[in-house]
Amino acid sequence: MSEIYLAGGCFWGTEKYIASIRGVQSTQVGYANGKTVNPTYEEVCNQNTGHAEAVRVIYDPGVIPLEFLLELYYESIDPVSINRQGGDSGMQYRTGIYYVNEADLPLIEHSISQLQKRYDKPVAIEVEPLDNFSPAEEYHQKYLDKNPGGYCHIRKDKFEKAAKALVNPAVYKAPDDDRLRKILTPMQYEVTQNNATEPPFKNEFFNTFQSGIYVDIITGEPLFASSDKFESGCGWPSFSKPIDPSVICEKKDTSHGMIRTEVRSRAGNAHLGHVFNDGPKELGGVRYCINSASLRFIPEEEMESEGYGYLLELIR
Repeated sequence: MSEIYLAGGCFWGTEKYIASIRGVQSTQVGYANGKTVNPTYEEVCNQNTGHAEAVRVIYDPGVIPLEFLLELYYESIDPVSINRQGGDSGMQYRTGIYYVNEADLPLIEHSISQLQKRYDKPVAIEVEPLDNFSPAEEYHQKYLDKNPGGYCHIRKDKFEKAAKALVNPAVYKAPDDDRLRKILTPMQYEVTQNNATEPPFKNEFFNTFQSGIYVDIITGEPLFASSDKFESGCGWPSFSKPIDPSVICEKKDTSHGMIRTEVRSRAGNAHLGHVFNDGPKELGGVRYCINSASLRFIPEEEMESEGYGYLLELIR
């Protein structure tokens, strides 16, 4: 097991959010890197002790690598906000990553540098070795488990995404345009880069139901499982849900005189297709209508050798 300390605003919500992540073994809320020992909640809030409300996280790096854990942590915070998260303000609500293993620092710094590329303002997450940590009062431990309707600054949908997170985005990188033009067919390029649509009933996967997974043709990021594929009669591959809700990005599409919801891949930003609310009710009522040209299929028997063995349980 490995250990890291994360500050993300009010520790009630941060603890509940992080505890929901697959691979996190235990969590404990407390006060980190302050000027006093064993402070009370009142002292931290009112006496300028310099502590951050933080969560001690024990996790299995074989299940949730640190870089993946940090990506999910970023989803729960506003990383450019200074001493404020949600409706809470004050130094104790600052964001921070406090490490106990010096070997983690290069990975943390690289992760922060990648995060900074997404923002115009400076990322305000404090990165320091853990100097001290005092567990908070028992009242604060697992607060939202004890008080399901209690205050939380993190939206409910973020908890749901964190609990279902399987795919580490840091593993999948998009090639530049020159490389894409070399590795993609003209149809694949037009669909993924220029939002084209391939002909119905004349594409590679519309009528195939072999066991395996479908990945982004550009990056290899896993998108859909064969167990969630169904025959819709539309002429394109149809799925009831993605492997991980975070691998799909939704965008309003007003082209062709219609209002639709486009879906794109997370790591590759490739146009995939559209999502509709006319899927089978017994499968959730959603239909992801996807271009075959946006996908590469990995058969079940090749998933282990291609690095997708951790997803085999989804199709068995």
